[in-house]
Amino acid sequence: MIGLRASREPGRHRDGQSPSVVHRRVWDGPARAEAEQLDQKWPDWTVLYSLGNRRFYAVAAWPSPHPVIVEHETATGLEAQMYEAEMTRNAQPTPAPVSGPVSAPPPDRRGGAPSQAPAAAPHHPYPSRRSHRRAA
Repeated sequence: MIGLRASREPGRHRDGQSPSVVHRRVWDGPARAEAEQLDQKWPDWTVLYSLGNRRFYAVAAWPSPHPVIVEHETATGLEAQMYEAEMTRNAQPTPAPVSGPVSAPPPDRRGGAPSQAPAAAPHHPYPSRRSHRRAA
């Protein structure tokens, strides 16, 4: 039969040879280290290095209507773009805080004072399982 041989030690391709050693390779180690340093240096950003594109990416962590993402092929270029994006954000006018009503609320049409009684508990259309157990 094809492929059936006497049992041998696992991990060997040929009888009589020592097992091959596979070394782990760290792809683009220096670039990944630079991305990690930028990530620690800029707390309002998440910095990544793409192995497939060999580019640096940064995603802003502040709230905005659209995601703020910048990219560059070098770490220094990415840092410059991150700085530009922050300056653009800081240059935009901040919206005025929403204040409460200026005038008093309109009077009640019924003419009486508001009730001091606590609000009733909300009514659920389906009774809980516990109420069925008690009734049984």
